[in-house]
Amino acid sequence: MSKETVLSNARIVLEDRIVEGSVLIRDGRIAAISEGKSDIGEDFEGDYLIPGLVELHTDHLEAHYSPRPGVRWNKTAAIQAHDAQIVTSGITTVFDCLRMGSDEDGGFEKGEMRDMADAIQAAQREDRLRADHLIHLRCEVSSDNVLDHFQDFEKDPYVRLVSLMDHAPGQRQFQTMDQYIFYYQKKRGLSDEAFAKFVAKRQEESAKYATPHRDAISKVCAERGITVASHDDATLAHVDEAINYGVRLAEFPTSIDAAKASHGAGMSVLMGAPNIVRGKSHSGNIAARDLAELGVLDVLSSDYVPLSLLHAPFILADEVEGISLPQAIAMVTATPARTVSLNDRGRIAEGLRADLVRVRRDHGVPVTRSVWREGRRVA
Repeated sequence: MSKETVLSNARIVLEDRIVEGSVLIRDGRIAAISEGKSDIGEDFEGDYLIPGLVELHTDHLEAHYSPRPGVRWNKTAAIQAHDAQIVTSGITTVFDCLRMGSDEDGGFEKGEMRDMADAIQAAQREDRLRADHLIHLRCEVSSDNVLDHFQDFEKDPYVRLVSLMDHAPGQRQFQTMDQYIFYYQKKRGLSDEAFAKFVAKRQEESAKYATPHRDAISKVCAERGITVASHDDATLAHVDEAINYGVRLAEFPTSIDAAKASHGAGMSVLMGAPNIVRGKSHSGNIAARDLAELGVLDVLSSDYVPLSLLHAPFILADEVEGISLPQAIAMVTATPARTVSLNDRGRIAEGLRADLVRVRRDHGVPVTRSVWREGRRVA
């Protein structure tokens, strides 16, 4: 027997407009959308009904797994805590970022992220999780061991996104030494001599490994149909490189020229939702709002604050001329879903998954009131 749910008297945020009406859910899918008031089903009392948010880049799980330097939490407990905060932020599909390769922060041991992925998948099989969890491998291409870590995932179907990163000094996010000194010398308390050796080592590794590792990883992704993301592109040369690697997602470009060129080349430009909420980048790079005003911002990511993914679209719709609420919501739903070829979600349309969120927002920070994943209430 079919299971049906009716959500009525909602402001339904479609991809191109907002309508007042009802949505019929049948067997986990959106069966019908109708306009007008109704006495049937759950009365939304004018709250918004939006698609479940699609999160492509979050380091949030890592914060639960390693909450203090040197501390490793129980993986299943960390995953469940992460999942709970993700879902109550309106996120129904999340790409959990797992680090491949050691970098300036040390990274994780070989096999550690494989064990984390196994724990995520076991938690899903055991119905411990409320969001749909997929995997985003963040590959530090200047690391000597990134390919060893990457090989642990060579047959994993949950891997749907891979980013190519190089955090060496003089590269991308750290083109100026002022930024690098702040991040790594001052935070680590290194002497000038120790810092100079540290910088020389990282630059040498980048020169030796970055290009062959990009080549190898992007080749595997092309063969397996995995979406590739560039990371912190700063120059037009970086964008040309991304085009050659078949990149579809430009994460956190650090210059307006790189963002414009990436967008013009058909890539989805991703910036952090915390950048929108705060009004600036935490690392001193370009403001996401500037890209929104230029029409070259396509996707938002919660990065390190899950609720920011729900909050930021309302700020954009309120404060940026030319961006409507449906357009802003698409940056956290339809566009990220399309970018990674998840064409069964991200929109409120007949036949798609009933991944839905009830949101009340009169002013300020929006409130998640209910969440459905494939028609099942999960929050």
